[in-house]
Amino acid sequence: MQEQKRTEIATLGEFGLIKHLTADIELKNAETKYGIGDDAAVLDTSNQQTLVTTDLLMEGVHFDLVYTPLKHLGYKAAIVNFSDIYAMNGIPKQITVSLAVSKRFCIEDLEQFYEGLRLACQLHNVDIVGGDTTSSVTGLAISITCIGTAQPEQIVYRNGAKETDLICVSGDLGAAYMGLQLLEREKAVFEGENEINPDFSGKEYLLERQLKPEARKDIIEDLAKENILPTSMIDISDGLSSELMHICTQSNTGCRVYEDRIPIDYQTAVMAEELNMNVTTCALNGGEDYELLFTVPLTAHDKVAAMKGVKVIGHITKAELGCALITRDGQEFTLKAQGWNPLKDE
Repeated sequence: MQEQKRTEIATLGEFGLIKHLTADIELKNAETKYGIGDDAAVLDTSNQQTLVTTDLLMEGVHFDLVYTPLKHLGYKAAIVNFSDIYAMNGIPKQITVSLAVSKRFCIEDLEQFYEGLRLACQLHNVDIVGGDTTSSVTGLAISITCIGTAQPEQIVYRNGAKETDLICVSGDLGAAYMGLQLLEREKAVFEGENEINPDFSGKEYLLERQLKPEARKDIIEDLAKENILPTSMIDISDGLSSELMHICTQSNTGCRVYEDRIPIDYQTAVMAEELNMNVTTCALNGGEDYELLFTVPLTAHDKVAAMKGVKVIGHITKAELGCALITRDGQEFTLKAQGWNPLKDE
């Protein structure tokens, strides 16, 4: 096996590294007046409102480099930020990228990370306008801030859901969580083995949903084409149950969601059975799907029902009725926020 080239970061230094990674970045958005190369980027959003979101990703907490290729990590790190902007019904325009890197990483590793990052930016027409790099003694840390824009009257918050509104979700749920379970299982099986050749055949979709998620720009565009402005919206990073409860808490409402309407891919169901897990629980609490969960007025039913990749899964109720799941046999279970808590002791 050919040994990979390894160039130590110290050979370039911090400024040389930044220049190397960002040398041929071209700005695409008219709002970006000046990008990398000065003390601050210069943006002009004119009469639009500015949306800002930040995500911090820590090695060993949010990702495991045993099974996460750096190119995929760069792509995912950007996508999760774009998803937050789309969840506000906005358009992502710029990102800043800050990295803390330990000595075990070389320049080629960071090139791989940036390759994935730039691919995501290219697909979503986003400019990289700044950031920072520093050394780390605990592995890799990634902080990305994304800046987006939206017309003031088009911004959708979490707090606008009204009684009788329909609850809609894009795509399917639980696949990313099943992909993570699959990767963790294979990691445990091959721990200590030199030659790792796990068999993922038939489960490619689950791996893609975990390692290379997509932000649902297409859904935002389809809603605009249909002239539908959701009353509330959020992206599903912590699981359907947690996100629904965010909307209901902030809108001061309750909800009813129907188990048989929750979209679940065939591969997700097969994997859940293989691991002896309840597939509905995976869909409700798995997280990292980055699908859009939104509510629309009852009058928009025919339009959303006809939209490709969108499913109506329930409706908003009075707050005193609480948040509940209606099972296939008609039983009612209270929804619980099972969102991942990084600060909780194991």
